[in-house]
Amino acid sequence: LEYQDDAVNSICDIFEGEEIFQSNFSITPIKGEESALFQRATIGIGNSIKMIEEDMLANMQRIQLRNGVPQSTTESFKKEGMNFSVEMETGTGKTYVYLKTIFELNKRYGFTKFIIVVPSIAIKEGTYKSLQITKEHFKGEYENVVYDYFVYDAAKLEQVRSFATGDSIQIMVINIDAFRKSFESEDENSKSNIIHRYNDKLGYKPIDLIKETNPIVIIDEPQSVDGGLNGAGKTALDAMHPMFTLRYSRSEEHTS
Repeated sequence: LEYQDDAVNSICDIFEGEEIFQSNFSITPIKGEESALFQRATIGIGNSIKMIEEDMLANMQRIQLRNGVPQSTTESFKKEGMNFSVEMETGTGKTYVYLKTIFELNKRYGFTKFIIVVPSIAIKEGTYKSLQITKEHFKGEYENVVYDYFVYDAAKLEQVRSFATGDSIQIMVINIDAFRKSFESEDENSKSNIIHRYNDKLGYKPIDLIKETNPIVIIDEPQSVDGGLNGAGKTALDAMHPMFTLRYSRSEEHTS
């Protein structure tokens, strides 16, 4: 729908003028691992951006003028940082919009690492289902694009390594409650703390691999993600070292 494409373009146009460029980082092969994949995958691939803040702000102001919303200033941009909000009314296809934004950002700028943060198990399951049922649609829209998606599971940490090393679009879905608890638990043996604990199978702490990719973090219903930018969830979100954050909220809930 036209308004959905408008929402997609409103985000993607922020980076108009950016060149396709990826960052690489070294990942040590897993000793004794028979899998050829893990033996070869010694290079991690991350997102990277080169454009300067002044150009980004100028793009934002043009987009805001186009959409009839107040324009950001240099001061407000520096205060908010790389956090961009999209308001959509309930029932207008918010999930579809941010999924399409992933593919459009990849097409235009080569970004490949995305983390979708959701506020509840129900929304996590709904998002995963949306990824399943739209697979053929997006392959048709984006020339049979190759991509992988998964729900973060502390029992399947090999997926985190694949997320870091994959050169195609990688989409991780994570429930903020489970992730936030990893920062609150004092029990080093707690399942919620696995993301911060060195793993022999990975050769790293899972969180260290995640943040090396400079992921684009997409927050579904930020007001419910533990207080949004200024709430207790901020520590958990910042730990991912996002290149930038996209916040998709229902317009009647938006307060900032």
